[in-house]
Amino acid sequence: MCGTCGCGESEVRVDGAPAGRGHRHTHDAVPGVVEIEAALLAKNDHLAGHNRSWLADRGIVALNLMSSPGSGKTSLLRRTIDELASARPVAVIEGDQETRIDAERIRSTGAPVVQINTGAGCHLDAGMLARGLAELSPRDGALVFVENVGNLVCPALFDLGEAARVVVVSVTEGEDKPLKYPHMFAVADVVVINKVDLLPYVDVELDRLVEHCRAVNPRARVLPLSVTTGQGMAAWRDWLLTCTPAADASVQRRLDSPPVGA
Repeated sequence: MCGTCGCGESEVRVDGAPAGRGHRHTHDAVPGVVEIEAALLAKNDHLAGHNRSWLADRGIVALNLMSSPGSGKTSLLRRTIDELASARPVAVIEGDQETRIDAERIRSTGAPVVQINTGAGCHLDAGMLARGLAELSPRDGALVFVENVGNLVCPALFDLGEAARVVVVSVTEGEDKPLKYPHMFAVADVVVINKVDLLPYVDVELDRLVEHCRAVNPRARVLPLSVTTGQGMAAWRDWLLTCTPAADASVQRRLDSPPVGA
């Protein structure tokens, strides 16, 4: 699990303040690794169920945004907040290992935002989200974007209690990311392909990137767009306005299932 990317014991800070200890991954005792990881995921899934119920009771839709660093998640959120301003209240929880840079960028839009710094941690988990929601206190009926730590591996394993998962990939990352990181794309409800305005300048074929996304996950909606030019933003906005709260834990992904074609 997280030992492959260096995630260990970390101090998690919500909005920059100390907020307790993160999870500990104990990989030294090799025979017990599977049991420990299973217990961690089971605890996380239990907390995710509580989050899901809390959100549903208030009519709040939480969306988990995942990607590699630099895909354009924060820029997508800034433009999305502007475009949804008159349609629905929006709030954001920002996840990064360090700094409040992205939270400040979101705050400049006027949307409520809470920063969660994970330290050495490489993903958000359900417990972190619960603390973030308590700090954020979103309005009933709000759309809450959870911008996960930039990482195409570990965030795919952790249910947060979200209504849907969005994976953002940019054309500058190449066509092969869905094939190299299939578990991430396999759990996506929507794949946003960003920076399509740069297609003339990169050696990437959009059709092949879309094909790879659908080969890994044929049920995912694929939305090519450009935050810079606005191309494709209408389809993204329309999808967001159809989102409803997750009613119960039945929407939880079977994260231990192999991706399609594996």
